[in-house]
Amino acid sequence: MVEALYMRIKHDIINQIQTGDLKPGDMIATEKNLAERYGVSQITSKHALQLLAAEGYVERLRGKGTFVKAIQPATDVEANVAYKHTNQFRNTIALILPSMKTNIDQRLLDGLERYCREAELNVLISISRESSIEEKKAIERFRESGVQGFIIFPVEQESYSDAILRLTLDRYPMVLIDRYLKEIKAYSVSSDNMGGVHTAISKLLQLGHTQIAYISPEITNTATDERAKGYEHAFIDVGMSIDKSLWCMLSLQEIDAGLSEQKITQFLMEHPEITAIFTVNAYLAEIVKKVLAAAGRKDIVHSTFDDVDYVFSYIRQQEEKICQESVKLLLEQLEGVYEPRREYIEVMYIENK
Repeated sequence: MVEALYMRIKHDIINQIQTGDLKPGDMIATEKNLAERYGVSQITSKHALQLLAAEGYVERLRGKGTFVKAIQPATDVEANVAYKHTNQFRNTIALILPSMKTNIDQRLLDGLERYCREAELNVLISISRESSIEEKKAIERFRESGVQGFIIFPVEQESYSDAILRLTLDRYPMVLIDRYLKEIKAYSVSSDNMGGVHTAISKLLQLGHTQIAYISPEITNTATDERAKGYEHAFIDVGMSIDKSLWCMLSLQEIDAGLSEQKITQFLMEHPEITAIFTVNAYLAEIVKKVLAAAGRKDIVHSTFDDVDYVFSYIRQQEEKICQESVKLLLEQLEGVYEPRREYIEVMYIENK
């Protein structure tokens, strides 16, 4: 399996020093030249040189360059602390999830760990708790430790952290789950979000429901964007106009502050004409269930994305296939292949009897 690119640069230079190709006092290639030679960013080549300096192989002189030191660290592997540090994470990948609140989260964790184990990959796990700051810290911490790759389910936010972008630009082995980077090539695996919502809304329309509420977090990523488009296309396909006043979009701040129930209650009071509701995830489905029960609105048909047994219908994601494909794409990169692409996993429409 290949190693992180900054580690490859570092080890290549150490090898040149130990074989005599680079002698004490020789100048090392610049950050820019190394970046061009290895096809990486200067951040990556800089990190490699910083590690070499920290481990005693080179000396960095401001305004002059980086030079091989006359006295080198011990070459005995057991005595080389830095070598042991970077190699303890060989065949180890990092898994970063936003939460463990739902059954979906738990099934993803279980499946990803299982498929990694079958591939003889060790897994380090971090839960970001929907914090972009914690997500970034976890990525940087694991990368510094020398893990071989990442599987990341990004947090809900308007933009991806620079840590994720840096992994992509450096071609660090990585697979994104559920979301993808617009206009930037990266490996990702997600459900057919648009197709699933399109099917659910089309079924409601066939049953005669025209006043269908759409309840979702604000559109901040590709998943919420695609699900919203699924709703729109279902109406467009039957030649009906879309009434955006029936959309209840919750800001991430409102959700974090626990205001979702209050806002949805107010929304339903303002729209008594609603006969059906579609929620975009299991978390919002649970809140809508409470609101409908409190209001005594048994007449409203409820459909949602993700497995929920108390609604009229739901869209089931195939988490097992998502996990299997994610590990497969990561292994592809670890084996030296880099052909970034997005894989869609089909979803299933289920009506509760």
